[in-house]
Amino acid sequence: MTQDLFRQDAYLRECSAHITATADAGIVLDQTVFYPLGGGQAGDSGVLVLADGTQIAIADTRKGKDADGNPTSDIVHIPAPGQEDRVAQLKPGTAVTARIDWERRHRMMRLHTTSHLLCHVVPQLVNGCSITPDYARLDFAMTDPLDKEQLTAAIATLVAAAHPLTVASISDEELDANPALVKSMSVQPPRGTGRIRTIRIGGDGDAPLIDLQPCGGTHVANTSEIGAILVTKIEKKSATTRRVVLGFAQ
Repeated sequence: MTQDLFRQDAYLRECSAHITATADAGIVLDQTVFYPLGGGQAGDSGVLVLADGTQIAIADTRKGKDADGNPTSDIVHIPAPGQEDRVAQLKPGTAVTARIDWERRHRMMRLHTTSHLLCHVVPQLVNGCSITPDYARLDFAMTDPLDKEQLTAAIATLVAAAHPLTVASISDEELDANPALVKSMSVQPPRGTGRIRTIRIGGDGDAPLIDLQPCGGTHVANTSEIGAILVTKIEKKSATTRRVVLGFAQ
């Protein structure tokens, strides 16, 4: 089992950890700041630093799977190619410092938070999404046309309003009683622990609630941190799907 430190604090850039397992799939740690691919968000990259300063470059991060392909509670750090001899020498119990590529992660945090703003601007169900360091895309189940300039302006207004983000949780029963909280048709919130992580934008005191939905991804603490974002493309993917692509203005 890997303790997922990024769930509590998305701003952690590194942590001390110990190797619990090594396999062809990658390296498993007892705790990590590396986010694994999931919920549409790409996995983190970075380095594992050994006590002698040796670095293992990590190209991707994935959720662990058992022999039958079922997900486990492990998080697997996938080494970049060309380090096979170095990785083969790693043993369980070895101490490392796990350090993410912060600039890459922060770009995804900004885009992922923007995707939640877009769910407010376009209040339709999402049937596909992808969050990468360079762009985000959301596929909305809808037939009406969308306008790039209008969407860009609406997002800019929400960014400038400096709405705070709050990480909280609800019970399985609370989610069952409020199914409209789930905006995605393609990704369902993970169940089994009794609590489901949520991201709320706005809604403090008398402030308007901008968005509230289950989400396990990483986000900025305030919409003002997002910066300038553009809707770079709108596509008609099918008769009932409109794709919106987000990118950085600079």
